[in-house]
Amino acid sequence: MSDKAVYIIAANHSWYESLRPFLSKRIDADFIYIGQESDLSFERLKDLNPQCVFFTHWSNKIPVEIYENFECIIFHMTDVPFGRGGSPLQNLISRGIYETRMSALRCTSVLDGGPVYLKEAMSLHGTAEEIYIRASKLIGRMIEFIIINKPSPVEQVGEVITFPRRKPEDGNIEQLKDIEQVFDFIRMLDAEGYPRAFIETERFRFEFQRPSLKAGKVVADVIITEKG
Repeated sequence: MSDKAVYIIAANHSWYESLRPFLSKRIDADFIYIGQESDLSFERLKDLNPQCVFFTHWSNKIPVEIYENFECIIFHMTDVPFGRGGSPLQNLISRGIYETRMSALRCTSVLDGGPVYLKEAMSLHGTAEEIYIRASKLIGRMIEFIIINKPSPVEQVGEVITFPRRKPEDGNIEQLKDIEQVFDFIRMLDAEGYPRAFIETERFRFEFQRPSLKAGKVVADVIITEKG
């Protein structure tokens, strides 16, 4: 390891792997990407001695000994304190919200309740995969700003609204009321590693991807499998 400052990028989704080369070209520091929970241990971080650990898209619980001993910054796709909790992208779109803010906040014992370093506006149009790729680019610019400018985090203000973590069965489109809702459900789950929007009959399961909204209809690819 060189004498340069060390920063960790922790993400368990491939969209964020490009952040390390992006930031390495712009900031004279060592950036280390961690993509597996098993690789994020207190012992390893103690050896690396990072200036900061950036959790860009992390689905696992962050151990107390890590966030109490290292500066840990989480990126959350809502304008906190609105939208704390799980599945922010899907919870926003299912509520008909198409513009949000990406919040960079300190990890604390309160879920998504830490003070905020920075917020930036972002669009929720497109498929989930397109949105996550857009988010990764935005987060890269936010990390660069935080490292260079070292903003002091500010406590959250406002009513706390907590989102529940969505389950695979929540993607069932059977009870939806209009075409726009169907389109939103398909696109908000259309990303690698996510259970797709679906509908079932007695014998078959229909899963949808790559939707487009036409006049009065949704055109999408469908995967049909036999149940059981």
